[in-house]
Amino acid sequence: MRNDHVTLRSTAVFDLLAPRTPAVPVKVELRYDTRDPYAVVAAFRTGRAGWVEWVYARDLLADGLLAEAGDGDVRIRPSVEDPEAVLIELNSPSGHAMFEASAQELADFLDRTYDVVLPGNEHLWVDVDEALTHLIPNDLT
Repeated sequence: MRNDHVTLRSTAVFDLLAPRTPAVPVKVELRYDTRDPYAVVAAFRTGRAGWVEWVYARDLLADGLLAEAGDGDVRIRPSVEDPEAVLIELNSPSGHAMFEASAQELADFLDRTYDVVLPGNEHLWVDVDEALTHLIPNDLT
């Protein structure tokens, strides 16, 4: 486990896509934290209500820049109509949203994460004992 914790942040604007309406720009903060080296957080600004965060695998983002990826709540794929864009589809029990984002901005953010933790080296940053203390109750009686 590594002790030199790093958090990367990047701000972007994704376009919220809906049928028969113009795209709506949404501010998004992308975060990568070495305390959870397998994950990326995308926090979507939702107006006065604050932020909605989605956590998904860093590998999913990398795969989605090249080809359709994901079979769960988060799906990412290159845009067929615009080679410089990526589509991000989010599904939850409360709804569905489709966003279009700059492939270059996402690739740049992903490259910055690789500068901190190389792919395949994520396990070097995981503190298994710390993770277990959060999963197992302290009071087992």
